[in-house]
Amino acid sequence: MAIRKSNKLPQTAVIKQILKRCSSLGKKQSYDDEQAGLPLDVPKGHFVVYVGENRSRYIVPISFLTRPEFQTLLHQAEEEFGFDHDMGLTIPCEEVVFQSLTSMLR
Repeated sequence: MAIRKSNKLPQTAVIKQILKRCSSLGKKQSYDDEQAGLPLDVPKGHFVVYVGENRSRYIVPISFLTRPEFQTLLHQAEEEFGFDHDMGLTIPCEEVVFQSLTSMLR
């Protein structure tokens, strides 16, 4: 029986890719950031995700990235959308479910 190697990225690589896409991580926000399209309403240590059919915008703390419950959502997003799209980090679940999960994680 042959062992198949998964083409999925290891968890640390996935988190690194997500962190690269988070515009507010470790950056001082200035007028130049606003011109570059970086969101000024996202506080340091947080990132934006879009949830549900209407793609409602949520600002969540980076600490969620270490939680297994949130990582499950990230893996679902990776499977459904991949990382090469211009729609921002989109979580494929209903808003009510996302709100319930994030309220438990806080």
